[in-house]
Amino acid sequence: MTVAGTALFAAGAAYAQEGGVPIEAATETATEAAAAVANPGNNAWMMTSTLLVLLMILPGLALFYGGLTRSKNMLSTMTQIGATACLAMLVWVMWGYSTAFGPEGNAFFSWGNLFLSASTYESTAATFSDEVISEFVFISFQMTFAAITAALILGATAERMKFSAVMLFVPIWLTIVYFPIAHMVWAGGGFLFEKGALDFAGGTVVHINAGVSGLVLAYMLGKRRGYPTEPMPPHSLTLTLVGAGLLWVGWFGFNAGSALEADAFAGLAMLNTFVATAAGALTWMVIERLSGHKGSALGFASGIIAGLVAVTPAAGNSGPFGAILLGIVASAVCYVFVAKIKAKFGYDDSLDAFGIHGIGGIVGAIGTGLVYQPFLGGPGDGSTALASQLWVQTEGVLVTIVWAAVGTAIAAFIVKMVTGLRVSEEDEVNGLDIAEHGERAYN
Repeated sequence: MTVAGTALFAAGAAYAQEGGVPIEAATETATEAAAAVANPGNNAWMMTSTLLVLLMILPGLALFYGGLTRSKNMLSTMTQIGATACLAMLVWVMWGYSTAFGPEGNAFFSWGNLFLSASTYESTAATFSDEVISEFVFISFQMTFAAITAALILGATAERMKFSAVMLFVPIWLTIVYFPIAHMVWAGGGFLFEKGALDFAGGTVVHINAGVSGLVLAYMLGKRRGYPTEPMPPHSLTLTLVGAGLLWVGWFGFNAGSALEADAFAGLAMLNTFVATAAGALTWMVIERLSGHKGSALGFASGIIAGLVAVTPAAGNSGPFGAILLGIVASAVCYVFVAKIKAKFGYDDSLDAFGIHGIGGIVGAIGTGLVYQPFLGGPGDGSTALASQLWVQTEGVLVTIVWAAVGTAIAAFIVKMVTGLRVSEEDEVNGLDIAEHGERAYN
């Protein structure tokens, strides 16, 4: 596959199955494909990458979000994240995988593979070359993406959403929002995939999707009691920084793993994940200084995440110089949204899921069309004009925003009718740790 062709794929984008064989391996006969054996080195790398993405969720995201809440909501935040991930994993195996990556040319939804009934230990999934990996490994890798995307939303709803509401919302949201968008962007035959949208590891599928969904939920839930007049500082920036570090480490599985092979593109994604993140972290602190404040630990952690989010769609679609540019720009734009625009519009995005993941994802997704170009050191071969690629990227962003917003509103409305969305005022005052789980983070 050409370099340009490779860059059009994200994690699992090439996968489609016919009798257990990826459709993209069209040069192979059915007999040869059925006998394909997973490359041990690539399989090992993908298994490692899958565990790294799990590290991003537990304990990475749980500590990052948990430290940003007030102490009375620490355990509830971590528990919601962990339980959401577990539920997403089960849904993925039951019907998620067969929905997002169906057989027969990656058709959307497949009755024949519910509960992975058509997948066996001999089944393989295509990579970007002539190699294959175990389908079970590919399923597991994609499963962690679904799990962390659902968990990211909780940053916008922290400290006020019922645990029961979260547990009902997650499977509905995954089904009507995440699985269709994953199919559109990453599956051969998907709407945005066929348009040539570049999303190496989830700028649209993961970050814009989660950020926009979080914003819609935040509006539907309403503000936390006392926000914004009462101070609500993070109770443990130490834990938040530990979580940020774990997220950065795990993100190498997220980005470099999306190459689906232990090859040069995985190496490029790894390098870009280093430099974009470093640029984002330092840029946020510089802006704080220029704004008359001290460079803060919270700003450092926020810049880390902004850089990581922005480089996600560009990880294998950019050169190092382009990745640095994305980290700088995304960090600056996210800072403006978190420090200025959120206060102006008055929405309560508790932990800035939209301000960093949503906005950083938009910057990264559109910016990928620019940094992909060879004049910025990107891997593109110049066959797609800059303006055309930028428009395709913008189309992907717009489709994701609309789909996520409408789907989330529908899912939240259903949950509101069944369980209600928000805890009682008394429970919110006492804290969700005690009210929802009968425990305290600290005695």
